[in-house]
Amino acid sequence: MNVRRSAAVLAAVAVWGTAAAPAAFADDASPSPSTALPSGLYGKTDPKFDGVFRQSYALLAQDTVGVKPAGKAVDWLAGQQCASGGFAAYRADASEPCNSKTAVDSNSTAAAVQALAALGGRDKTVEKAVDWLKSVQNTDGGWGYSPGLPTDTNSTGIVVGALAAAGENPAGVKSQDGKSAFDALPKLAMDCGKDGGAFGLADAKTKKLNPDADATAAGVLGSLGKGLVVAPAKKAEDSAPKCAKPDTASQAASNGTGYLLKTLGDHDDHLIAATDMPDVGNTADSVLALAAAGQQEQAEKSAEWLAKNSADWAKKAGPAAYAQLIFAAHAAGMDPRDFGGADLVKQLGATGPAPESASKSPSASDEDKKKDEDGGVSIWWIIGVGAVAGIGIGFLISGNRKKQQL
Repeated sequence: MNVRRSAAVLAAVAVWGTAAAPAAFADDASPSPSTALPSGLYGKTDPKFDGVFRQSYALLAQDTVGVKPAGKAVDWLAGQQCASGGFAAYRADASEPCNSKTAVDSNSTAAAVQALAALGGRDKTVEKAVDWLKSVQNTDGGWGYSPGLPTDTNSTGIVVGALAAAGENPAGVKSQDGKSAFDALPKLAMDCGKDGGAFGLADAKTKKLNPDADATAAGVLGSLGKGLVVAPAKKAEDSAPKCAKPDTASQAASNGTGYLLKTLGDHDDHLIAATDMPDVGNTADSVLALAAAGQQEQAEKSAEWLAKNSADWAKKAGPAAYAQLIFAAHAAGMDPRDFGGADLVKQLGATGPAPESASKSPSASDEDKKKDEDGGVSIWWIIGVGAVAGIGIGFLISGNRKKQQL
């Protein structure tokens, strides 16, 4: 996963020559900052490009597994909001008011909405952020990374998630031209021929769409109205969907699902980055999309691959990576506290302030007993459904060429 901003970030680079690069571009070159980081912040690397994003992921992942984050961690995130309602990637001094030079963006704002809506108790903060997102909606119904930038799949997907998390109906949030995200997303889907029905990522120079797995995962989730917290499918689809003209959001999602199934199947259940190395993060994104689309068998296979191959990547990439793996484990019906032998919840918690409280996974015998008491219905299925109902949606920021890092 690349902190799904890069499609828009690259567009910003093309327009302005500079941009707030996502963590995907910063991890190797960004040592810990010389000044002390806020005590409530997750991660030790420079938060300039991804502070709000990685914090939102960490808090949402903890909430998903029944952990109550530290109050100061939640306070820090809420305190990053500008008076307009938008969030920038990071504000070193949140006591200073935002101004015209403060680079608020749709991705940071939408990620914060998803986390704060799930945690509860921040209704006014969430409402202001949603109002800001509505105010920067493009006329085609979608969103770009920054106000004024063209619509891209990843930004639109994460905003759809934020709207749903906040209790809005994304289909009812329309631009001045009467368009919603579900009108915009099919326009970003590619033909069924050589492009296989993928969602596209725009080239920074030519603006031409190119098939992209991470954009496809974001597009599938957004088109289905789903977000980062996806419960395992109750009834798995029997076969891969057939590709057809993407004239609706649901058909675009179906096409994108087929593209992911084929791409993962061609590479032993994982994606390959542009560097010809395994693409761990975007494989995790794909698990969410496939689970949301009912393709549980492949979601589980890819999650099992992640459990065997993600440890080094997550350790290097930090809190957002651990959170992404927690989301993938949750979607695949796996235990994030025993993910290939790793306790992802503990590892995530170690990157920030100690949580206020933490739940524990039941033992196998306890879970079997509970299944018997519930007539065969797993308590974790009930918890998963409840989590999705409370959170809804979203997708973080796009990945382009450094898909191995956050």
